[in-house]
Amino acid sequence: MPTWLRKQMQRAYFEKNRYQIKLLNECWFYYSNTNQNSTALPRS
Repeated sequence: MPTWLRKQMQRAYFEKNRYQIKLLNECWFYYSNTNQNSTALPRS
């Protein structure tokens, strides 16, 4: 997880900002899914 995203998540949890937590969570899942697909090895 990138440092900037981790810091924003920590701040959102600290402030109990549910909207920002949900938004950042969606960003993280999108980021992890796109990176996972781009670095996947081709199957033989």
